Amino acid sequence: MSLILYGPPGAGKTALAHLIAEKSEAHFVSLNAVTAGIADIRKVVQEAADKQAEGGRRTILFVDEIHRFTRVQQDALLPDVEQGTVTLIGASTQNPFFAIIPALSSRSQIFEFKPLQVDHLQAILTRALNDVERGLGAVAVTVTEEARDLIIARSNGDARKALNALELGVLSTPPALDGRITYDLAVAEESIQQRALAYDEDEHYDTISAFIKSMRGSDPDATLYWMAKMLRAGEDPLFIARRIVIAASEDVGNADPRALFVAISAYQAVERIGMPEGGIPLGQAAIYVASAPKSNASYQGIKAALQDVDSGEILRVPDHLRDAHYQGAARLGRGKGYRYPHDYPGHYVQQDYLPRKRTYYQPTEQGEEKRIKDRLAGLRKYQGEERNHG
Repeated sequence: MSLILYGPPGAGKTALAHLIAEKSEAHFVSLNAVTAGIADIRKVVQEAADKQAEGGRRTILFVDEIHRFTRVQQDALLPDVEQGTVTLIGASTQNPFFAIIPALSSRSQIFEFKPLQVDHLQAILTRALNDVERGLGAVAVTVTEEARDLIIARSNGDARKALNALELGVLSTPPALDGRITYDLAVAEESIQQRALAYDEDEHYDTISAFIKSMRGSDPDATLYWMAKMLRAGEDPLFIARRIVIAASEDVGNADPRALFVAISAYQAVERIGMPEGGIPLGQAAIYVASAPKSNASYQGIKAALQDVDSGEILRVPDHLRDAHYQGAARLGRGKGYRYPHDYPGHYVQQDYLPRKRTYYQPTEQGEEKRIKDRLAGLRKYQGEERNHG
């Protein structure tokens, strides 16, 4: 079966593809999706078909950065992958369910790689220092613990970045009189550059999801971290502001109605003052929403009402609620029997506003919504008493 290996850079996708080819004794051909075209694909496929016809080894086609293939290029691969002319191993840093056409991804086993952990990187660096043939074992080098920890911390799970930093530091540091190179913290800081924040389409969706769930979960610290990550990655600040506005209404709602005003004010502030200063009101609004009492009763209410309109019987407006502001309306009975609430004590009078009873809004005990709940409960009690007396 063909494979798609998906994960961050330096996690071992290419290394695993080479291992598979070696262990299976297959003919291995590598293409990079950035530079390869349809002609290159057809050439590899034709050579694979010829080998197959001659009874030779099967061919593994490794496509690095396969997500960069256009739809046309991916379509060109599909028939030969399906027929088994080549076994495809694709490597991608982007989620294949977004980046690869469904026909190709559905015919491949997908494995997700995770960033390497601290102990993995420690093992890789140790092996590189000891390996005489492929590493730095032939060089007398001492790596301090602080330098090693910095390399690991700045590599963010990327083995290639860690190894490059180690090699660069060793090759650029002059040895002492005894011939030994000391790779200390200062060398590490010079050797490893600040990592560009990985933020592809997959990270976009995952990070905004974490941001929203952190606000909903009342964790202002996590909320700020995910916001900071998005801002540093170049996310549109107005996109972040829109998500805060939605969360203020969906997840806080009437438990604290001020959350919506704070969120909208932050949106307007970002529009007017721009970045980086706009990050300040964004942070304030996100903290307010995250820290506020939560209720999704309003959201659930409108959702239930929409479902009724979409799937149920469409209710007609009762005559007493219909528009009576035109000539002849009275002759049709429009507005007849309507009672104006402000003419009654407490600015309330019992009357039916739906032809059939529906309950969509069910307020909670959270924050301001408890007061709303108590008031509505009092009105409903009054309605019942009035009906009984009537």
